[in-house]
Amino acid sequence: MPVQAATRIDRKPYGKTASGEAVELFTLSRAGAPTVEITNWGGYLVSIVAPDRAGKAADVTLGYADLAGYLADTSYFGCLVGRYANRIGKAAFSLDGKRYALSANNGPNTLHGGPTGFCHRLWAAKVVSGKDGDALELSYVSRDGEEGYPGTLTATVVCSLREDGSLMLDYKATSDAPTVVNLTNHAYFNLAGEGEGTILDHVLQLESDSFTPVDATLIPTGELQPVAGTPFDFRKPTPIGARIDAADEQIRRGGGYDHNFVVRGTPGELRMAARVVDEKSGRVLEVLTTEPGVQFYTGNFLDGKVKGKSGKPYVKRGAFCLETQHYPDSPNQPGFPSVVLRPGQVYRHTTVYRLSVAK
Repeated sequence: MPVQAATRIDRKPYGKTASGEAVELFTLSRAGAPTVEITNWGGYLVSIVAPDRAGKAADVTLGYADLAGYLADTSYFGCLVGRYANRIGKAAFSLDGKRYALSANNGPNTLHGGPTGFCHRLWAAKVVSGKDGDALELSYVSRDGEEGYPGTLTATVVCSLREDGSLMLDYKATSDAPTVVNLTNHAYFNLAGEGEGTILDHVLQLESDSFTPVDATLIPTGELQPVAGTPFDFRKPTPIGARIDAADEQIRRGGGYDHNFVVRGTPGELRMAARVVDEKSGRVLEVLTTEPGVQFYTGNFLDGKVKGKSGKPYVKRGAFCLETQHYPDSPNQPGFPSVVLRPGQVYRHTTVYRLSVAK
Protein backbone atom coordinates (compact mmCIF):
# COMPACT_ATOMS: atom_id res chain seq x y z
CA MET A 1 0.00 0.00 0.00
CA PRO A 2 1.51 3.38 -0.97
CA VAL A 3 2.64 5.63 1.83
CA GLN A 4 0.57 8.83 1.74
CA ALA A 5 1.84 11.17 4.46
CA ALA A 6 5.00 13.21 4.00
CA THR A 7 8.07 12.70 6.16
CA ARG A 8 8.23 14.53 9.47
CA ILE A 9 11.44 15.22 11.36
CA ASP A 10 11.59 15.87 15.08
CA ARG A 11 14.81 17.03 16.74
CA LYS A 12 15.92 17.03 20.35
CA PRO A 13 19.12 17.50 22.39
CA TYR A 14 21.24 14.34 22.59
CA GLY A 15 24.00 15.47 24.94
CA LYS A 16 27.38 17.11 24.56
CA THR A 17 30.82 16.07 23.41
CA ALA A 18 33.82 16.17 25.73
CA SER A 19 34.63 19.63 24.37
CA GLY A 20 31.11 20.88 25.09
CA GLU A 21 29.63 20.76 21.58
CA ALA A 22 25.87 20.26 21.59
CA VAL A 23 24.68 17.13 19.77
CA GLU A 24 21.17 16.52 18.45
CA LEU A 25 19.07 13.45 17.65
CA PHE A 26 16.73 13.57 14.66
CA THR A 27 13.72 11.26 14.24
CA LEU A 28 12.41 10.71 10.72
CA SER A 29 8.89 9.31 10.53
CA ARG A 30 6.00 8.91 8.13
CA ALA A 31 2.92 6.69 8.02
CA GLY A 32 3.64 3.17 6.87
CA ALA A 33 7.42 3.58 6.97
CA PRO A 34 10.11 2.48 9.42
CA THR A 35 11.04 5.08 12.03
CA VAL A 36 14.65 6.24 11.69
CA GLU A 37 16.88 8.04 14.21
CA ILE A 38 20.08 9.81 13.19
CA THR A 39 22.48 11.94 15.24
CA ASN A 40 24.74 14.65 13.89
CA TRP A 41 27.64 13.27 15.94
CA GLY A 42 29.40 11.21 13.29
CA GLY A 43 26.19 10.95 11.28
CA TYR A 44 25.35 7.80 13.22
CA LEU A 45 22.25 5.91 12.14
CA VAL A 46 21.04 5.30 15.69
CA SER A 47 18.01 3.12 14.92
CA ILE A 48 15.65 1.80 12.28
CA VAL A 49 12.46 0.42 13.79
CA ALA A 50 10.47 -1.78 11.40
CA PRO A 51 7.61 -4.31 11.77
CA ASP A 52 7.85 -8.06 11.21
CA ARG A 53 5.21 -10.12 9.40
CA ALA A 54 3.04 -10.12 12.54
CA GLY A 55 3.26 -6.34 12.80
CA LYS A 56 5.63 -6.41 15.79
CA ALA A 57 8.18 -3.61 15.60
CA ALA A 58 11.88 -4.04 16.37
CA ASP A 59 15.06 -2.02 15.96
CA VAL A 60 17.12 -3.76 13.26
CA THR A 61 20.38 -1.80 13.60
CA LEU A 62 23.12 -2.18 16.21
CA GLY A 63 24.04 0.79 18.36
CA TYR A 64 24.18 2.32 21.82
CA ALA A 65 21.66 3.52 24.38
CA ASP A 66 23.05 7.06 24.56
CA LEU A 67 25.60 9.49 23.18
CA ALA A 68 28.35 8.26 25.51
CA GLY A 69 28.43 4.98 23.61
CA TYR A 70 28.84 6.71 20.28
CA LEU A 71 31.54 9.03 21.58
CA ALA A 72 33.58 5.98 22.59
CA ASP A 73 32.60 3.79 19.62
CA THR A 74 35.33 1.83 17.84
CA SER A 75 33.05 -0.50 15.86
CA TYR A 76 31.54 2.14 13.52
CA PHE A 77 27.97 1.17 14.49
CA GLY A 78 26.04 3.04 11.80
CA CYS A 79 28.27 6.07 11.29
CA LEU A 80 29.13 8.09 8.22
CA VAL A 81 32.61 7.11 7.11
CA GLY A 82 35.19 9.32 5.39
CA ARG A 83 37.29 10.86 4.05
CA TYR A 84 38.03 7.39 2.68
CA ALA A 85 35.86 4.43 3.70
CA ASN A 86 37.53 1.03 4.07
CA ARG A 87 41.30 0.56 3.90
CA ILE A 88 44.21 2.32 2.25
CA GLY A 89 47.30 0.12 2.15
CA LYS A 90 50.40 1.11 4.10
CA ALA A 91 48.63 4.34 5.14
CA ALA A 92 49.82 6.26 2.12
CA PHE A 93 49.05 7.06 -1.51
CA SER A 94 50.41 9.16 -4.36
CA LEU A 95 48.45 11.77 -6.29
CA ASP A 96 49.82 13.88 -9.14
CA GLY A 97 53.34 12.77 -8.27
CA LYS A 98 53.15 13.68 -4.59
CA ARG A 99 53.16 11.12 -1.77
CA TYR A 100 50.68 11.61 1.09
CA ALA A 101 51.24 9.90 4.43
CA LEU A 102 48.10 9.06 6.42
CA SER A 103 47.55 7.90 9.99
CA ALA A 104 47.75 4.12 10.37
CA ASN A 105 44.98 2.77 12.59
CA ASN A 106 44.55 -0.79 11.30
CA GLY A 107 47.92 -2.50 11.49
CA PRO A 108 50.03 -0.88 8.76
CA ASN A 109 46.95 0.50 7.00
CA THR A 110 44.47 3.35 7.31
CA LEU A 111 40.88 2.28 8.03
CA HIS A 112 37.75 4.41 7.55
CA GLY A 113 39.56 7.72 7.23
CA GLY A 114 41.99 7.33 10.12
CA PRO A 115 41.86 7.55 13.93
CA THR A 116 39.69 10.68 13.83
CA GLY A 117 37.67 10.13 10.69
CA PHE A 118 34.30 11.62 9.83
CA CYS A 119 32.60 9.30 12.34
CA HIS A 120 34.35 11.19 15.16
CA ARG A 121 33.29 14.66 14.00
CA LEU A 122 30.27 16.83 14.66
CA TRP A 123 28.32 17.44 11.47
CA ALA A 124 26.25 20.57 10.89
CA ALA A 125 22.58 19.62 10.61
CA LYS A 126 19.47 21.23 9.18
CA VAL A 127 16.03 20.12 8.09
CA VAL A 128 15.36 20.77 4.39
CA SER A 129 12.29 20.33 2.22
CA GLY A 130 12.12 17.72 -0.52
CA LYS A 131 9.59 15.94 -2.70
CA ASP A 132 9.04 13.33 0.02
CA GLY A 133 8.59 15.91 2.79
CA ASP A 134 11.27 16.94 5.25
CA ALA A 135 14.80 15.58 4.90
CA LEU A 136 17.86 15.80 7.13
CA GLU A 137 20.93 17.44 5.65
CA LEU A 138 24.25 16.76 7.37
CA SER A 139 27.41 18.58 6.30
CA TYR A 140 31.03 18.58 7.36
CA VAL A 141 34.07 20.55 6.18
CA SER A 142 37.28 18.51 6.35
CA ARG A 143 40.23 20.88 6.31
CA ASP A 144 43.31 20.47 4.13
CA GLY A 145 45.71 18.07 5.85
CA GLU A 146 43.14 16.51 8.17
CA GLU A 147 44.37 12.94 8.83
CA GLY A 148 46.92 13.57 6.06
CA TYR A 149 44.47 14.05 3.18
CA PRO A 150 45.03 16.95 0.76
CA GLY A 151 42.47 19.64 -0.01
CA THR A 152 39.61 21.10 1.98
CA LEU A 153 36.67 18.77 1.35
CA THR A 154 33.06 19.84 1.88
CA ALA A 155 30.82 16.79 2.33
CA THR A 156 27.02 16.73 2.46
CA VAL A 157 24.67 13.81 3.09
CA VAL A 158 20.90 14.21 2.71
CA CYS A 159 18.86 11.56 4.55
CA SER A 160 15.25 11.12 3.50
CA LEU A 161 12.36 8.70 3.96
CA ARG A 162 10.79 8.15 0.57
CA GLU A 163 7.19 7.52 -0.39
CA ASP A 164 7.81 3.76 -0.54
CA GLY A 165 9.15 3.84 3.03
CA SER A 166 12.82 3.39 2.09
CA LEU A 167 15.69 5.39 3.59
CA MET A 168 17.72 7.21 0.95
CA LEU A 169 21.16 8.70 1.53
CA ASP A 170 22.39 11.20 -1.07
CA TYR A 171 26.10 11.96 -0.78
CA LYS A 172 27.86 14.96 -2.30
CA ALA A 173 31.38 16.37 -1.94
CA THR A 174 33.60 19.05 -3.45
CA SER A 175 37.25 19.94 -2.87
CA ASP A 176 39.45 22.98 -3.42
CA ALA A 177 42.44 20.80 -4.37
CA PRO A 178 42.95 17.32 -5.85
CA THR A 179 42.13 14.65 -3.27
CA VAL A 180 40.60 11.20 -2.87
CA VAL A 181 37.15 10.55 -1.44
CA ASN A 182 35.03 7.50 -0.65
CA LEU A 183 32.03 8.00 1.63
CA THR A 184 29.62 5.41 3.04
CA ASN A 185 27.41 4.49 5.97
CA HIS A 186 28.52 1.63 8.22
CA ALA A 187 25.15 0.37 9.48
CA TYR A 188 25.12 -3.06 11.15
CA PHE A 189 21.87 -4.94 10.53
CA ASN A 190 20.18 -7.84 12.26
CA LEU A 191 16.72 -8.26 10.75
CA ALA A 192 15.56 -10.33 13.72
CA GLY A 193 16.27 -7.30 15.94
CA GLU A 194 19.47 -5.88 17.39
CA GLY A 195 21.02 -8.26 19.90
CA GLU A 196 18.87 -11.20 18.76
CA GLY A 197 21.62 -13.78 18.19
CA THR A 198 23.55 -14.21 14.95
CA ILE A 199 22.63 -13.49 11.34
CA LEU A 200 23.92 -16.84 10.05
CA ASP A 201 20.43 -17.96 9.00
CA HIS A 202 19.67 -14.73 7.14
CA VAL A 203 19.45 -15.43 3.42
CA LEU A 204 21.57 -13.18 1.19
CA GLN A 205 21.58 -12.50 -2.54
CA LEU A 206 24.34 -10.29 -3.95
CA GLU A 207 24.16 -8.84 -7.44
CA SER A 208 27.81 -9.59 -8.01
CA ASP A 209 29.84 -11.88 -10.25
CA SER A 210 33.25 -11.05 -8.77
CA PHE A 211 34.99 -9.75 -5.66
CA THR A 212 38.34 -8.21 -4.78
CA PRO A 213 40.51 -10.79 -2.94
CA VAL A 214 42.77 -9.46 -0.19
CA ASP A 215 46.21 -10.05 1.25
CA ALA A 216 46.96 -10.93 4.87
CA THR A 217 46.29 -7.34 6.00
CA LEU A 218 42.94 -7.20 4.11
CA ILE A 219 44.27 -4.97 1.31
CA PRO A 220 43.05 -5.93 -2.18
CA THR A 221 45.57 -7.69 -4.41
CA GLY A 222 44.29 -5.76 -7.42
CA GLU A 223 42.54 -8.75 -8.95
CA LEU A 224 38.84 -9.24 -9.65
CA GLN A 225 38.11 -12.87 -8.78
CA PRO A 226 34.97 -14.58 -10.11
CA VAL A 227 32.68 -15.77 -7.31
CA ALA A 228 31.72 -18.93 -9.21
CA GLY A 229 32.84 -22.05 -7.39
CA THR A 230 33.85 -20.14 -4.24
CA PRO A 231 32.22 -19.45 -0.84
CA PHE A 232 31.65 -15.90 -2.17
CA ASP A 233 28.95 -16.94 -4.62
CA PHE A 234 25.72 -15.31 -3.45
CA ARG A 235 24.23 -14.88 -6.90
CA LYS A 236 21.39 -17.10 -5.74
CA PRO A 237 19.78 -16.66 -2.29
CA THR A 238 22.05 -18.43 0.21
CA PRO A 239 22.16 -18.50 4.03
CA ILE A 240 25.00 -16.25 5.21
CA GLY A 241 26.30 -19.03 7.45
CA ALA A 242 26.29 -21.75 4.79
CA ARG A 243 29.98 -21.36 3.88
CA ILE A 244 31.23 -18.76 6.34
CA ASP A 245 33.72 -21.20 7.90
CA ALA A 246 34.79 -22.85 4.65
CA ALA A 247 38.37 -24.04 4.22
CA ASP A 248 39.21 -21.10 1.99
CA GLU A 249 42.18 -18.74 2.25
CA GLN A 250 40.09 -15.62 1.67
CA ILE A 251 37.58 -16.69 4.31
CA ARG A 252 40.45 -17.35 6.70
CA ARG A 253 41.97 -13.92 6.10
CA GLY A 254 38.68 -12.14 6.71
CA GLY A 255 37.67 -14.30 9.66
CA GLY A 256 34.50 -14.82 7.63
CA TYR A 257 33.25 -12.31 5.07
CA ASP A 258 34.95 -8.91 5.03
CA HIS A 259 35.29 -8.33 1.31
CA ASN A 260 34.33 -5.90 -1.42
CA PHE A 261 31.98 -7.25 -4.09
CA VAL A 262 31.73 -5.72 -7.56
CA VAL A 263 28.12 -4.68 -8.12
CA ARG A 264 26.66 -5.61 -11.48
CA GLY A 265 25.56 -2.84 -13.82
CA THR A 266 26.79 0.65 -14.52
CA PRO A 267 28.30 2.73 -11.68
CA GLY A 268 26.41 5.98 -11.40
CA GLU A 269 23.08 4.28 -12.02
CA LEU A 270 20.91 3.35 -9.03
CA ARG A 271 20.59 -0.44 -9.08
CA MET A 272 20.11 -3.39 -6.78
CA ALA A 273 23.23 -4.47 -4.90
CA ALA A 274 21.88 -6.90 -2.28
CA ARG A 275 18.76 -8.48 -0.81
CA VAL A 276 18.65 -10.07 2.65
CA VAL A 277 15.75 -12.02 4.14
CA ASP A 278 15.20 -13.12 7.73
CA GLU A 279 12.72 -15.91 7.17
CA LYS A 280 11.69 -16.10 10.83
CA SER A 281 10.57 -12.49 11.14
CA GLY A 282 9.77 -12.03 7.48
CA ARG A 283 11.79 -8.81 7.29
CA VAL A 284 13.51 -8.07 4.01
CA LEU A 285 16.28 -5.54 3.39
CA GLU A 286 17.14 -4.43 -0.13
CA VAL A 287 20.17 -2.23 -0.77
CA LEU A 288 20.36 -0.16 -3.94
CA THR A 289 23.34 1.98 -4.87
CA THR A 290 25.06 4.00 -7.56
CA GLU A 291 28.48 2.88 -6.29
CA PRO A 292 30.68 0.29 -8.06
CA GLY A 293 31.11 -1.93 -4.99
CA VAL A 294 29.67 -3.09 -1.69
CA GLN A 295 31.65 -4.35 1.30
CA PHE A 296 29.97 -7.36 2.84
CA TYR A 297 31.04 -7.78 6.48
CA THR A 298 29.67 -10.32 8.93
CA GLY A 299 30.54 -8.87 12.34
CA ASN A 300 33.56 -11.15 12.70
CA PHE A 301 35.16 -8.91 15.34
CA LEU A 302 32.11 -8.68 17.59
CA ASP A 303 32.79 -10.70 20.73
CA GLY A 304 29.89 -10.14 23.12
CA LYS A 305 31.71 -7.52 25.20
CA VAL A 306 29.65 -4.64 23.82
CA LYS A 307 26.12 -4.50 25.20
CA GLY A 308 23.85 -2.64 22.85
CA LYS A 309 20.98 -0.22 23.27
CA SER A 310 18.66 -2.89 24.69
CA GLY A 311 21.33 -4.28 27.03
CA LYS A 312 21.90 -7.43 24.98
CA PRO A 313 25.46 -8.46 24.08
CA TYR A 314 26.52 -8.14 20.46
CA VAL A 315 27.95 -11.56 19.71
CA LYS A 316 30.29 -12.65 16.93
CA ARG A 317 28.40 -12.54 13.62
CA GLY A 318 25.50 -10.85 15.37
CA ALA A 319 25.05 -8.47 12.42
CA PHE A 320 25.98 -7.88 8.81
CA CYS A 321 27.10 -4.75 6.98
CA LEU A 322 26.59 -3.86 3.33
CA GLU A 323 28.79 -0.79 2.89
CA THR A 324 28.26 0.73 -0.56
CA GLN A 325 31.53 2.16 -1.77
CA HIS A 326 34.39 2.42 -4.20
CA TYR A 327 36.83 -0.44 -3.83
CA PRO A 328 39.29 -0.54 -0.90
CA ASP A 329 42.78 0.86 -1.57
CA SER A 330 41.69 2.39 -4.88
CA PRO A 331 44.21 5.27 -4.55
CA ASN A 332 46.95 2.65 -4.86
CA GLN A 333 45.23 0.44 -7.45
CA PRO A 334 45.32 1.98 -10.95
CA GLY A 335 43.08 -0.79 -12.29
CA PHE A 336 40.22 0.11 -9.93
CA PRO A 337 37.62 2.85 -10.61
CA SER A 338 39.11 6.23 -9.77
CA VAL A 339 38.40 7.93 -6.44
CA VAL A 340 40.18 11.18 -7.35
CA LEU A 341 38.17 14.37 -6.90
CA ARG A 342 39.46 17.58 -8.46
CA PRO A 343 38.41 21.21 -8.05
CA GLY A 344 35.32 21.93 -10.13
CA GLN A 345 34.15 18.31 -9.96
CA VAL A 346 31.32 17.03 -7.75
CA TYR A 347 31.44 13.64 -6.04
CA ARG A 348 27.96 12.13 -5.83
CA HIS A 349 26.45 8.85 -4.88
CA THR A 350 23.12 7.53 -3.67
CA THR A 351 22.30 4.51 -1.53
CA VAL A 352 18.82 3.28 -0.64
CA TYR A 353 17.92 0.91 2.23
CA ARG A 354 14.45 -0.55 1.56
CA LEU A 355 12.81 -2.56 4.33
CA SER A 356 9.70 -4.63 3.72
CA VAL A 357 8.01 -7.84 4.85
CA ALA A 358 8.05 -11.03 2.78
CA LYS A 359 4.67 -12.21 1.61
